[in-house]
Amino acid sequence: MKKKLVYLFLLFLAVTSASYAQTRKGKVEITGDVNVSELVKKHIEFNERMQTVPGYRVQIAALSGADSRNQSFELKSKFKEEYPDVEVYIIFNEPNFRIRVGDFTSKLDAYVFMRRIKDRYPGTIVNDNVYPIHLDWSNIVPETDADADL
Repeated sequence: MKKKLVYLFLLFLAVTSASYAQTRKGKVEITGDVNVSELVKKHIEFNERMQTVPGYRVQIAALSGADSRNQSFELKSKFKEEYPDVEVYIIFNEPNFRIRVGDFTSKLDAYVFMRRIKDRYPGTIVNDNVYPIHLDWSNIVPETDADADL
């Protein structure tokens, strides 16, 4: 009987202390190296200065030869007729003309598009790319009237 009473008391003590622990409020203080906050500030400043973004493009052709310039522009116009929403870029690195399409932010999106066009454009590959950030100002809503005047 005495053992049961001790177990009951311990159970009561555990339940009340657990419920009391949930109602207490404390203060958390985070201490760290000052250099960490400086590095975070430098990282933020660097990202604000960046004018490019990493991405991927699908290369649909690499041409070289006597008539490669005309062929690349014909391929560009043919591709634009089939996919008007996808950007087409002609890159000239002597003596080659490379035709790359799309502005994909993930490699998976580029591979999905490549699989979609692979039957029409055999030999396509996905390239890593860095391209400038283009902001679409028409979709930006001003926060205040003062911002609207800018």
